[in-house]
Amino acid sequence: MIPRLLHSKCISLSKEYPVITITGPRQSGKTTLARMAFPDKPYINLEDPDQRQLAIDDPRGFMARYPDGAVFDEIQRAPQLPSYLQGIVDEKKSNGLYVLTGSQQFEISNTITQSLAGRTAIVNLLPLSLMELRGISKQDNYDEFILKGFYPKLYSEKVSIYNYYMNYFETYVQKDVRQLSQIDNLMLFEKFMHMIAGQIGQLLNLSSISNALGVSQPTIRKWVNILEASYIIFLLPPFYHNIKKRLIKTPKLYFYDTGLASYLLNIEDTQQLQQHPLRGNLFENTIVIEFLKKRFNAGKRSNLYFYRDRTGNEVDLVLEDALTLTPIEIKSSWTFHADFIKGITHFKNVVSVPLKDETVIYSGNESFVFKGVKINPWNSL
Repeated sequence: MIPRLLHSKCISLSKEYPVITITGPRQSGKTTLARMAFPDKPYINLEDPDQRQLAIDDPRGFMARYPDGAVFDEIQRAPQLPSYLQGIVDEKKSNGLYVLTGSQQFEISNTITQSLAGRTAIVNLLPLSLMELRGISKQDNYDEFILKGFYPKLYSEKVSIYNYYMNYFETYVQKDVRQLSQIDNLMLFEKFMHMIAGQIGQLLNLSSISNALGVSQPTIRKWVNILEASYIIFLLPPFYHNIKKRLIKTPKLYFYDTGLASYLLNIEDTQQLQQHPLRGNLFENTIVIEFLKKRFNAGKRSNLYFYRDRTGNEVDLVLEDALTLTPIEIKSSWTFHADFIKGITHFKNVVSVPLKDETVIYSGNESFVFKGVKINPWNSL
């Protein structure tokens, strides 16, 4: 079992809330985390058709089996259960009773908001972070990380990378698609997924995808929402607060895991990756999601944005807190160049909020400071 940074956070939150909800992509380790953090609780997998049918047909009788709490895995498969949980936790007035997991973030969010508002802490578990892999993987080549991705099974078992993602796509992705929406042509949807992988690290362009596939923009938007709900893609919002300029207000598209993105781009080995025109975008994707993992592993929400104006000035990543902004440039080059800080310098001149920890993350090995900007290697994360 690979220790997860969210483990201690889940335990501490269970002392404050009657219900803990763990969301995240399929195969990210939610079940393992829940069972490791709460080993004494009964475990019920609602993907099991017998358990699910019991929960649907007789929810009161089903819940009566677990008066002292339980782990309910894939709670979206029995969406009425949280309504019954509400009455139980209100009556018992005790913390740390139930643990819920789910892999469809919008479905979970809507259910929890309606039934368990104020009664549950929600945490997001993404695939393994570089910090979690530090003591496990001996890899020191970011091309290997990009290609392999970060799903725990790839590091705990000897699994073919290509076969893993082929099966992941055919089972989990298409399974969630069927659960979330009736799509008549799965082959067309699969083509859409390959196309959207080609937009990784770029502004989401619904029009170009719509034209290429011959599918309406509302349908493309619906499909994008499905991928968001299934923790397949992450849309990074633009930063435009307190800046009096014409700014881009379209989100940038990233994948929660670069291994799946590489598979969809038909990249099968590091040699192909090194020559691929989207190699830099995949590197950027890796770093952006690492910062997102850092937030989620601390039990916090995303505070990530990017900045771009209509004349091409941009900063790859902007972290926002109550008082300051942290601009971060991401470069896949092994060698530092002075123009790496160009975007940060421009950003400093147009924002009125104080900046801190201005940083460039690149593929090299040296850490230093250049004109007040920290220059850090990727593996320093």
